[in-house]
Amino acid sequence: MAQQGIQMDREKLCCAICLDLLKSPVTIPCGHSYCMNCIKTYWDEEDRKKIHSCPQCRQTFIPRPVLVKNTMLADLVEDLKKAGLQAAPADHCYAGPDDVSCDFCIGRKRKATKTCLQCVVSSCELHLQPHYEVAPLKKHKLVKTSANFQNICSCHNEVMKIFCRTDQQCICYVCSMDEHKGHDTVLADAEITERQKELGESWQKIQQRMQDREKDVKVLQQEVEEINRSADKAVKDSEKIFNEMICVFKKRSSDVKRQIRSRQKMETGRVKELQKKMQQEIVELKRKDAELEQLSHAEDHTQLLHYYPSLSNLTESADSPSIKIHPLQYFESVTAAVSEVKRELQDFLSEVWTKISLTKPEVGVLLPQTEPKTRDEFLQYSQKLTLDPNTAHTEVSLSEGNRKATNVEAFQLYSCHPDRFTDTFQALSKESLTRCCYWEVEWNGGGVSVAVTYKDISRTGDKSRLGNNEKSWALDCSFNGNYRSKHNNIWASISGPQSSRVGVYLDQRAGTLSFYSVSETMTLLHRVQTTFTQPLYAGLGVDYFGSTAELCELK
Repeated sequence: MAQQGIQMDREKLCCAICLDLLKSPVTIPCGHSYCMNCIKTYWDEEDRKKIHSCPQCRQTFIPRPVLVKNTMLADLVEDLKKAGLQAAPADHCYAGPDDVSCDFCIGRKRKATKTCLQCVVSSCELHLQPHYEVAPLKKHKLVKTSANFQNICSCHNEVMKIFCRTDQQCICYVCSMDEHKGHDTVLADAEITERQKELGESWQKIQQRMQDREKDVKVLQQEVEEINRSADKAVKDSEKIFNEMICVFKKRSSDVKRQIRSRQKMETGRVKELQKKMQQEIVELKRKDAELEQLSHAEDHTQLLHYYPSLSNLTESADSPSIKIHPLQYFESVTAAVSEVKRELQDFLSEVWTKISLTKPEVGVLLPQTEPKTRDEFLQYSQKLTLDPNTAHTEVSLSEGNRKATNVEAFQLYSCHPDRFTDTFQALSKESLTRCCYWEVEWNGGGVSVAVTYKDISRTGDKSRLGNNEKSWALDCSFNGNYRSKHNNIWASISGPQSSRVGVYLDQRAGTLSFYSVSETMTLLHRVQTTFTQPLYAGLGVDYFGSTAELCELK
């Protein structure tokens, strides 16, 4: 009853404007009381009307009343505050039909904000204070109040503090001794802790998978860019080659035309010369014919006897050149030869085109894969590599089909090329590395570097050395069999079994680069985990005179 009376007094001492306890209370002429600032602000908005009214009874006042603090109300409010009363809550603080109400409030109940699992009660902020201030209550577990909160056993009206793993549900103590007797049970808090731990692990796995997939997306984007770049280059190179072939065919066509015309001129000249001789012989024969005709018609036959000795000369014929003209055989042979070239070229192009059409694209880049374990497994990803002479230092000799690099300290007759290393004894592979590949290097001597690098690595200065920049990753092999890794001019010593052969495994999709000591077994020396953003190439360095490094032929 006392609580209800205090509640009534508190409501009477609330400002009708802010719905809070009166602050600096003033009483206006109609008898209603308000906070001084509240009624002042209200009347300030009515100044333009020149009429001021009471917010409750609507009585008007002209002129604007002077506000004076009501000291009696002010003292009464202060006394109520000292009694521990709080300001009246706003309407939204009271519990609605769909809200959980405070179990302690009397009269109009406020919203509950927390539920105590030990007390099995829900409290508003005002009645929750003992749980924050009283030592025994501080140990109670508070949870956010929910309309769907169900932590009370419907059968025994007890708090469900136990979790039955057999039936996967929360139960109370009585349930554990009754229908859940003999089941696998634990404290609900312990199960929650375990589930939260598992949830955290699952969340970390999801985060890792997200990072992996984001990395995969980047790699696939690189794959798209590399495909487009390679396709554009192939189209450009193919078009250039076909244009060169067209130029070759045009030149050959011109040569054939020239040879045909030359033979034509020679044959026609020969025939015309023969024709000229024949015409001269015809003229001579016509003259002799005329003389014989004249002699046969002579009336004086003694002339026949006089000229007879010369008649044998008239009838004798000079040696005539034999006429054997077969010029068409040559031209027909030329046509047949050109037709044969056409046929053979068509057959060759058809065979090459079939090989191009049957070439299968690499699809392994789209499939997740784990790193191989045995050498046989590594060899399934072997890639054949050769060194590019245009990148080799002028004192590095290439041999064994451009697979072996040797420091000879003698100038090699290489052509000038912008890709050539000028200050470091090294060379890069001619072929770019596939997305997932493996190769081995047989080395001898000292100062040998086995590396992977971007093609746009510097070609001059100490920064061009493999491992001395951010664009290359290297494994250095020394005389005494020790190793060290290098990247961006940061190196670290590596211990491992001595071997004259190093295996390199690259998985660009996963962003891993692994160096192995190869003997009877595969021993991991060093692994790099990064994100590759450009096409990669193999690199070999031979710093000391006589040192060699050879890209092995793998079966």
